[in-house]
Amino acid sequence: MEWFARVFLLSLALLPLGARAQSVPAPRADTVLRRPAILRLPHNRFVAQYDSRYSIINRHFTTINGLKLGIEFKSRFRTGAAIYFLSTGVPTRRAAPENAAEGAEAELRFRYLAAYAGYALLETKRWEISANLQLGMGSAYVIYENFDGDLDKTPRDFLGVVEPAMAAQLRVFRWAGVGTGVGWRQPVFVPAAIQKELNGPVFYLRANVFLGELIKVMKDKEPLFTQANMRRD
Repeated sequence: MEWFARVFLLSLALLPLGARAQSVPAPRADTVLRRPAILRLPHNRFVAQYDSRYSIINRHFTTINGLKLGIEFKSRFRTGAAIYFLSTGVPTRRAAPENAAEGAEAELRFRYLAAYAGYALLETKRWEISANLQLGMGSAYVIYENFDGDLDKTPRDFLGVVEPAMAAQLRVFRWAGVGTGVGWRQPVFVPAAIQKELNGPVFYLRANVFLGELIKVMKDKEPLFTQANMRRD
């Protein structure tokens, strides 16, 4: 019984320490695990973007002009439609048509409509980094000078486009921002000759106008060019 008495006395001695340890409140789970969340949009909004893209086609630096119209949801997702076309023709490597004038230059042209989707991977109130994907369809053709000295063009070939990209955006004002990105243009469902000419890297700059925010700023008669709304909360 002597060992039992020693254990009993030791437990009585340690009891206050245990009580004091239990009296210390444990940290709340939400204060330990919760991280400050970036404020999302209060509502969905329409977005218009002038999307100027640059690419190297047949070793020529070219500009591809585009216009995007879409919706940016309260979540990190955005989607919409776009139209793209070459600003100028690009000398083609394809064989000249039979009625082409001797020594006449032939230029490649294309245009297409696209549906796009994007997801913001990282963001703050000022900037964001997003992943984007475009799926498009349109046509490609060649313009050339014929024997009579008139401009002629080949029949249009169907053009499918798959274009993944990564982009960064900086919001300059509440209703406007600028962006840049890099991607890859991959033609599909086209003859091999056209695919070799058109596939390649794409670099782009764009100006973003958030129509919903612009209308709200004008309706509330707020200053257009102000940084007040860009400050951190």
